[in-house]
Amino acid sequence: MSAENSNPAPAFRYAAVTFDCPDPAELARFYGGALGLPVAFSTDDFVLLGQDGAAGLGFNRLADYRRPTWPDPGQEKQAHLELGVDDLDDAETHLLSLGAVKPGHQPDPDRWRVLLDPAGHPFCITTLV
Repeated sequence: MSAENSNPAPAFRYAAVTFDCPDPAELARFYGGALGLPVAFSTDDFVLLGQDGAAGLGFNRLADYRRPTWPDPGQEKQAHLELGVDDLDDAETHLLSLGAVKPGHQPDPDRWRVLLDPAGHPFCITTLV
């Protein structure tokens, strides 16, 4: 091993994924209600949901945020979450009551459902995981 490679690599661990949005508090309320996660940290421009010792979910205010237009590629979805559920219909009903929107285009509704969060991010619910 050469001298430049003799130091061990630093340890990394997954900490959080953060979504840009126009209103972090609104999106945190939605995902907190959907996933049962408490607010771990909050400012006017950023909210982090999570449990001690576990990866979190963050929401960052972006002044010029543009909603994804999925399935229209005009403004790509950027990223999306896959949420495992036991019953697609029950989960969909619950998420719609929290403020999700169900777009008309559903690629494979018997295997998973695509929903949009209050900021327009597509996310999926599935019984496959």
